[in-house]
Amino acid sequence: MDLTDIDYDLPEELIAQEAVEPRDHSRLLHLDPATGAIAHLHFYDLPSLLQPGDLLVLNDTRVTARRLRAVKIPTGAQIEVVLTRRLDEHRFVALSRPGRRLKVGTQIRLEDRFEAEVVEVLPDGTRVLRVANPAGIESAGHAPLPPYFHGTLPSEDRYQTVYASTPGSAAAPTAGLHFTPRLLDEIARRGVGIAFVSLEIGLDTFRPISSERVQDHKMHGESYSIPEETAAAIGAATGRIIAVGTTTTRTLETAAIAERRVQPGSGVSELFITPGYRFRVVDGLITNFHMPRTTMLLLVGALAGVENLRRAYREAVQQRYRFLSLGDSMVVLRRENP
Repeated sequence: MDLTDIDYDLPEELIAQEAVEPRDHSRLLHLDPATGAIAHLHFYDLPSLLQPGDLLVLNDTRVTARRLRAVKIPTGAQIEVVLTRRLDEHRFVALSRPGRRLKVGTQIRLEDRFEAEVVEVLPDGTRVLRVANPAGIESAGHAPLPPYFHGTLPSEDRYQTVYASTPGSAAAPTAGLHFTPRLLDEIARRGVGIAFVSLEIGLDTFRPISSERVQDHKMHGESYSIPEETAAAIGAATGRIIAVGTTTTRTLETAAIAERRVQPGSGVSELFITPGYRFRVVDGLITNFHMPRTTMLLLVGALAGVENLRRAYREAVQQRYRFLSLGDSMVVLRRENP
């Protein structure tokens, strides 16, 4: 497959720089993959598209990564560090910019109060830092918002889903940012099931495919967990299984053991879903509008059909939808139950 199939012109002014309030007042493009029909709605209209017996599966991961200012000791050279994951009481996995400055043994000071040392350089270029006095470090600095977002948020909670609970991500599962407690209650009252998985999202999620050929791209591994009750709900679902987000989709398809069956437990997903993939679990998808030439766009194209996807994105641009993490949403969902 050629990357030009998932390339498009994204006007910079359509990249959302503020969050819609209330959350569920964002726009929603409904694409029927069976017919190619498109409808323009708002996210609060989602319950009208759902049917009793459907099952929504959401990623309950919470953004716990922190972007911190740092200086090298004793030179005072300035560095930016993102703590992506805590390994134990004192050790953290971190990204740094510029990374070449942080060799094993380098001493740094984070946010003028946390002393740390680089104790390991991992194969992917991330560093393991040992922080001498880590108390309070997970609330220091700022959440690592996407690099294309230059606006401001009323609070960091606006970059969390209302159901976020499992720590470990460097980025939010943005398809879920549109839900409110009221909307989730309305969905449940309609006889639609709601279940959760967890997948730790890394900062690589923002990066476009760099290889010339799609098949040469290597997915970065992300840890996931599927509770027993979620696996049971999937097995018992009589309607459509609808993944909220590409991360949820990859989790469910990675853990698939049969049609509409998943293995509960934990693992690492390196699944690269491209057009031609046969979905074993997921019938529908709620997702935001993604950057050109990205793995997320390939996944959506695999479910929606590439031509349907290209037409939907052309229309979204023409209709001035808001794109990327804080933008509007689309749902790829056929009208009938399986």
